Amino acid sequence: MGNPLKNSAEKVQQAVNALGYDFTIVEFDETTRTSKDAAAAIGCTVAQIAKSLVFRSQPGNRPVLVIASGPNRVNEDMVKAVLGEAIGKADADFVRETTGYAIGGIPPVGHLIPIRTFIDADLFQHEVIWAAAGTPNAVFRLTPAALKEMTNGEVIAIH
Repeated sequence: MGNPLKNSAEKVQQAVNALGYDFTIVEFDETTRTSKDAAAAIGCTVAQIAKSLVFRSQPGNRPVLVIASGPNRVNEDMVKAVLGEAIGKADADFVRETTGYAIGGIPPVGHLIPIRTFIDADLFQHEVIWAAAGTPNAVFRLTPAALKEMTNGEVIAIH
């Protein structure tokens, strides 16, 4: 740490700052690609990891971002009930084309296009959470309330 941020992480830092927040992107030598890896690198619980998962709406073909607590799996039917259409897995090309980032480092902000966002209600059990920041080694610390505000996300039960 202390070195200049990689380009993707720097883009996230700029997006965070442009939204009026002073959260600092941190890059680790070890991977933070999975929730378990991120929690180990940071020294927090897996439940404090806010993992960003991109889905494709069906039949709308629009990206849908679900920010889930680390151990939670997304119940697609629960998201469908709120969204009004089904969601399915998004492939790596779709994710990069809509967010500008590769799977494994998708941040909650700074995407190429506006993305409808849902936030796992379980994240609000924690004072502090950690989100990916553009690379498989970059994260930033924030609060659940700030995550909701900066993403304009809807808080829902996802599992």
